[in-house]
Amino acid sequence: MDFDTYELDAAFYDEMFLPDGAPRGHCRTLYESLLRLSSEELVRMQERVTHSFSSEGITFTVYGDEEANERIMPVDCLPRLISAGEWRQLEAGLTQRLKALNRFLADVYGPARIVSDGVIPVDMVRGCPQYRVEMRDVSVPHGTYVAVCGTDLVRTNEGFHVLEDNLRVPSGVSYMVANRKVVKTNLRRLYRTCRVREVEHYGRLLRTTLHELAPREVTDPCVVLLTPGVYNSAFYEHIYLAHEIGATLVEGRDLLVDGGYVYMRTTGGLRRVDVIYRRVDDDFLDPLVFRPDSLLGLPGLMGVYRAGNVTLVNAPGTGVADDKSVYAYVPDMIRYYLGEEPLLRNVKTYICRRPEDLEFTLDNLQNLVVKRVGESGGYGMLVGPDSTPGEREAYAREIRGNPADFIAQPVLDLSRAPCLIDGRAAARHVDLRPFVLHGRETRIVPGAFCRVALREGSLVVNSSQGGGGKDIWVLGE
Repeated sequence: MDFDTYELDAAFYDEMFLPDGAPRGHCRTLYESLLRLSSEELVRMQERVTHSFSSEGITFTVYGDEEANERIMPVDCLPRLISAGEWRQLEAGLTQRLKALNRFLADVYGPARIVSDGVIPVDMVRGCPQYRVEMRDVSVPHGTYVAVCGTDLVRTNEGFHVLEDNLRVPSGVSYMVANRKVVKTNLRRLYRTCRVREVEHYGRLLRTTLHELAPREVTDPCVVLLTPGVYNSAFYEHIYLAHEIGATLVEGRDLLVDGGYVYMRTTGGLRRVDVIYRRVDDDFLDPLVFRPDSLLGLPGLMGVYRAGNVTLVNAPGTGVADDKSVYAYVPDMIRYYLGEEPLLRNVKTYICRRPEDLEFTLDNLQNLVVKRVGESGGYGMLVGPDSTPGEREAYAREIRGNPADFIAQPVLDLSRAPCLIDGRAAARHVDLRPFVLHGRETRIVPGAFCRVALREGSLVVNSSQGGGGKDIWVLGE
């Protein structure tokens, strides 16, 4: 493989190369190995990687206006490398951030000191659609509202930034492990030479975390994974994780509430459930409390939960902490609760509910990324430089109609990494989503789901918007 036609651009940090074209120190072994492979060998390797995902049914679902389409997750066969020192910095920053977010949730569903002290506006918390009054004064094991967090990180020439915190039902960890399995199989010798740290033990760490969060009197908890069902976009992941943690995959109809406890229907009779790793959104968990038309949840579940007789992971109401407006205050949370300076930076965020930020956003739509505070997956977003005047005008009308529903951020110069495109190395924009677990302690596997914008020039890495995956190798010391 040659890199003669590989384009470097000083505006974008390149994950493999220095600005002068020399490979970064921790990437030299990978670079030299790729040079020894022919384009034909790499194309065959890419075909094996793609075939493996297809044969194992590693899919995601894209929802359109008319129907849902199931697709194979595209994966690039060239790994992205992170040095041991870089990972130590990320690990420390992610641990700090999740600690502060859990403290914030305990506070806003309890004494709300951060609000009364004027650090964050009360209407931003209590007015958030994801704030659940039903969670007021609920006791959670070890103060853990968020046990599973998927934090999206991007790198620019200024370093790493947190793009958003996914605290409700974060997905993508199965793709991290699947990417590793298939790329490792095709690059075994290189993998050993680089002393790559393992990620395949994620399921074991998740199982330990879930067991730690069981109700106090339970020593051998029964854990189930609650799925919306086969038509959910992440159903492949639900099957994978249930197998990895030794849990039964259930739908709401497989459970019942009786005598203040949750039970699972089995062929041998009813079995008490202690921990529910739920992949169902808050609104659908309990039709007696949230949406009455929900068929996905379990009537009476919240009563059992509030009584402390079952644990829900993650806790309902965590969405108030990953609201895109509240995101702007996470550095303040870290200072307020921990007395520390943030180790990871936020992206500059304009909160359109503020008159001055609204005015700036409307005057600079062509230069900003504007997002709805409650959307995810790249939906409902305006990328200013890629938009037409008509699209900006229509979007501006929506912003004026409900400013509190929008935030804006500068267009980030996301880092790029080499990908195999049509048999050649080409630079594509990437991000990464590490997964942070918290029970009695914080655990982070040394890896992440790396998303890549496969379309040339695109900054949108979401799989639903044309993105794919890439294996991340965190190198040993």
